[in-house]
Amino acid sequence: MTNKISVAVLGATGVVGETMLDILSTRKFPVDQVYALASERSVGETVVFGNKILDVLDVATFDFAKVQIALFSAGASVSAIYAPKAAAAGCVVIDNTSCFREQADIPLVIPEINPERIADYKHRNIIANPNCSTIQMLVALKPLYSAVGIKKITVATYQSVAGTGKAGISELIAQSAGLLNGKPVTAEVYPCQIAFNVIPHIDDFLDNGYTKEEMKMVTETKKILQDQQIIVNATAVRVPVIYGHSEAVTIETTKPITADVARALLRAAPGVKLLDNPGKLEYPTPIKGVVGEDWVCVGRVRNGLEDNNTLNLWIVCDNVRKGAALNSVQIAELLVSEYLN
Repeated sequence: MTNKISVAVLGATGVVGETMLDILSTRKFPVDQVYALASERSVGETVVFGNKILDVLDVATFDFAKVQIALFSAGASVSAIYAPKAAAAGCVVIDNTSCFREQADIPLVIPEINPERIADYKHRNIIANPNCSTIQMLVALKPLYSAVGIKKITVATYQSVAGTGKAGISELIAQSAGLLNGKPVTAEVYPCQIAFNVIPHIDDFLDNGYTKEEMKMVTETKKILQDQQIIVNATAVRVPVIYGHSEAVTIETTKPITADVARALLRAAPGVKLLDNPGKLEYPTPIKGVVGEDWVCVGRVRNGLEDNNTLNLWIVCDNVRKGAALNSVQIAELLVSEYLN
């Protein structure tokens, strides 16, 4: 990377937006100017970028012709309004919402899996970042998919409140403190109490009985792998963890594979860290080698009890970093190095 790039971050005061700014700085992205954007109500606030303090600007009045790349993470409804405007101004939008993921002419990219799709940004000047749960699952499964094929994925997610943003984190902390002090609590962000509870409900329920979050994993997996035949069954669960998503995944492979071979493939895979030694109680958890890290951590790798065409895995990832902000910045890095320079 040689040429300096001006970048806008929309949703800069949110959990993901703040992390995007941090990652742009720590990975030494070739930044010329950085603009922190949010809605009008956040104007006057400041955010940190490296050793600089940035004033938050109103997205409604921002001129996107000032930047070459914009990282969006302010919600699908906001992206629907401002991403086309930014794209029309000549800016490439990397959108971390559900707004464009299912649109056929918008590339849906995980750099470890399908970096070549970045070239399709030219259709509309927009690249979509997948759902956080899809990202970590597919980063772990791609080496197995490439080696032996995968016919079916069954996944149960255990998703932290950081996936809902600062409001979710605040609600978990407030409810936990209240209950530990014998006080009644109210649920505003989630449909019921999240503290000391698990909720099998993320996003709206659909007519087929699945939630939107679960169906995102289905449709995004098919699009990213370019495999309309793969079967995905998902159950998405919110858990009282602040940061870090976990997934219990069972795959049915096309060809047999042993757990030892699977471990070797995972150990060599980009973006994956294998932590799998149950005899020494070594397996990933959100607070053990995951939160604050950039890898997808995999453990509990084992075959099904009856055949070598079934494999079980436990997959954990920092959902704010690789599940959102880091994946977006990695796309931006490839965009600059391969297409904009």
